[in-house]
Amino acid sequence: MWCIGRLTEEYRRRMYGLLDLYARPYRKQEPVVCIDEKSKQLLKHTRPVLPIRPGAAAKHDYEYKRAGTCNLRRRGTQG
Repeated sequence: MWCIGRLTEEYRRRMYGLLDLYARPYRKQEPVVCIDEKSKQLLKHTRPVLPIRPGAAAKHDYEYKRAGTCNLRRRGTQG
């Protein structure tokens, strides 16, 4: 889990600088681009899913098999 170690003066300076950047009005010539990345575990079913039936949802077994990992990337722009 990501967490903040210590709230040092340098950390505060950088944080407020970033918040000031996000608070600027939108400028088409200088858009603010944000990028986020998250690692996710890929899972496979070990048993077939029981299909949906009238009055009952599909049933998934709790057991799974690891199938590697992937990185999800998201990009957003201000405005």
